[in-house]
Amino acid sequence: MPIEVAAITPEIGAEVTGVELARPLDEATVDALRAALLEHLVLLFRDQPMTPEQQLALGRAFGEIQRPPVKTRHGDDPEINVLDQTSPRGEGADSWHADHTYTERPAMGSILRAVRVPSVGGDTLFASMYAAHDALSEPMQRLLAGLTAEHDITRSAMRGIRAGHLKTDLRALQRRLPPVTHPVVRTHPETGRKALFVNGNSTVRICELAETESAALLHLLFDHIHRPEFQVRWSWDADSVALLDNRCTQHYAVADYAERRILHRVTIAGDAPF
Repeated sequence: MPIEVAAITPEIGAEVTGVELARPLDEATVDALRAALLEHLVLLFRDQPMTPEQQLALGRAFGEIQRPPVKTRHGDDPEINVLDQTSPRGEGADSWHADHTYTERPAMGSILRAVRVPSVGGDTLFASMYAAHDALSEPMQRLLAGLTAEHDITRSAMRGIRAGHLKTDLRALQRRLPPVTHPVVRTHPETGRKALFVNGNSTVRICELAETESAALLHLLFDHIHRPEFQVRWSWDADSVALLDNRCTQHYAVADYAERRILHRVTIAGDAPF
């Protein structure tokens, strides 16, 4: 059965059928999925049962596995982050973000696998940062092109510690992962397209601006990202999978459930933004 890729929205997201992700993928299949990912930014699959080892093998087909910079207390495998939540409101995932932008080399991509889902709710939204950038006026694009921003783990780490998902000393974590600086607009290394690269969980200031100017501009950009025409919404089933390009997307986990929800995340290593 050939691979079929069906776009869900004009800007982002495609549902993929005709492939069993648990099996070793040949080079042609990996190339086809990589091309689809570059075009659609997020690839979504249903009915993909697999073991943790098979999920890791899938990740290695697309690049080097990046161990979680901050590991949740759930699960024992050092290469898989287990996202296990029952009362998720305010725990950090219910805010638009990209993974690991508080590191010098943020993740290239992530593979999310639904292990357990609530009977209703618990969707994830994904947004195109290409579309968010391109929708800005040309004067705003020119302004942002020359700016850099500081990304800091403190805000998200405090939420994780407060919710009981992280067992770590905040000061030690801050020493291990000090703030880093990335461009406000990054150039995708494979497509050459421009994408907004600031998010509410990790971006704390724009380096070249005064404090009040930075706060006002970040507020504008964070609000701009919320526009629904940049987004796709995915309703999880057990054994469904999302493969996302972390370099040009953000995501938001809807905190509208009160039953246990478990996702396993494997992260593919990236490079320094430019």
